[in-house]
Amino acid sequence: MTLDELAAVIDARASADPDSSWTAKLLAKGPEKCAEKFGEEAVEAIIEAVKDDKPRLTSEAADVLFHLLVMLKSRNIPLADVMHELAQRQGQSGLTEKASRQK
Repeated sequence: MTLDELAAVIDARASADPDSSWTAKLLAKGPEKCAEKFGEEAVEAIIEAVKDDKPRLTSEAADVLFHLLVMLKSRNIPLADVMHELAQRQGQSGLTEKASRQK
């Protein structure tokens, strides 16, 4: 499954009955809850990375990607916008890009 396909699934489930869909249930709780859940999953991925548990890190990374897309959906930010931002950064040093951000 690609990230575009996953984003499409999330879009489709966003309007489902929250009693029948985890995605709909999470979105119904609002952007703050979506952000909180993304943060929890990110911390879990960090823990597995530090432990060097590849199967668990793989699983947690999938959770992070899913919950990132749900969080974006909660704020009506399409994945295409994020991909466009990445494309704008392509070809420049990460150090240069970071230095160019306003503080």
